[in-house]
Amino acid sequence: MGILDEVHHFCETHGLRYFLSSGTLIGAVRHKGYIPWDDDIDIYMPRKDYEQFLKTFSDAAGIYRAINPSTEPHYYYTFAKVVDMRTKMVEDETEGYEIGVFMDIFPVDYVTDDMQERERVFKLKKLLYKIRRCKISKSNPLQSSLAYWCYKLLPLSVHNVYRLIQKLIVLETPTHTVCNMTEAGPKMKGCFPAEDIASSVDVEFEGKMYKTMVGYKDYLERTYGDYMTLPPVEQRVTHKFEAYWL
Repeated sequence: MGILDEVHHFCETHGLRYFLSSGTLIGAVRHKGYIPWDDDIDIYMPRKDYEQFLKTFSDAAGIYRAINPSTEPHYYYTFAKVVDMRTKMVEDETEGYEIGVFMDIFPVDYVTDDMQERERVFKLKKLLYKIRRCKISKSNPLQSSLAYWCYKLLPLSVHNVYRLIQKLIVLETPTHTVCNMTEAGPKMKGCFPAEDIASSVDVEFEGKMYKTMVGYKDYLERTYGDYMTLPPVEQRVTHKFEAYWL
């Protein structure tokens, strides 16, 4: 919550747009705070705001840092995080790359309105993310050992794979459709109209007011379906990590 407060204040001060998203937004709408079994915070930023945020973010106390694959060697993900430098988080999937407690920040990109081309882009980005994950992981993140080693031994650096991903997903010309195109983004059905992020509205989260997209109901329905109905108990799972104060 401290990280979210700092990011909210910075964005408000510098005129940058952000939106509570994903499970955080479901929690805000359905519970007015965290989903009871959730344990992180996600926000979306339009691509231009996202890039400007990464160039300029800082906090007066110097305890939060924005990290992303362009500036961090061997960074596991392709989206940004704001990290509390006073903490340490240990996750099995990121063995060998440890950071502090974080908040996820996902860029939102324009997506082609041509459905056939969109299907091609989604298939290719899925493959590129698999290749990058295999190259950067110390252990096999796939079910197939053969695929893991084929991807890992491809004569492409992690940096070059990331450049290919960026070239594929970042569209300079606006379209009528947007999506979180990172590896943590939804499938094609999760794409939503660009007009949904044309402006922002206030929404309550843990007793405070934050920003989300004006078309948040449409976004949630497209991405999650009946988001107001609680999932079965067996699907109410948390992330697997341990967190410590340094």
